[in-house]
Amino acid sequence: MTFLDYLISADARTTLMDRMMRKLGVDRQLKVVADHTAVTKRAVDRCRSCGHQDECSVWLDEHQQADNPPDYCRNSDLIARLRHAAGQR
Repeated sequence: MTFLDYLISADARTTLMDRMMRKLGVDRQLKVVADHTAVTKRAVDRCRSCGHQDECSVWLDEHQQADNPPDYCRNSDLIARLRHAAGQR
């Protein structure tokens, strides 16, 4: 894998993370959480290290709304905490 391939892959995974946060309604909460820059960076890193990029993209395309992320999502705990902080179930 070339460095350019890595950057394209990393950018695609960052986009997937953004889509997942919006799909589950926690994107705004992520922006206001304490130390949001560091929290977001760690979430992006977890998403970038995931091996389910294609599966995640399909899942996002197929779900108009969702209560929970797919089981393989490495940001499931963060999403649950953000939902709790926002008063969502």
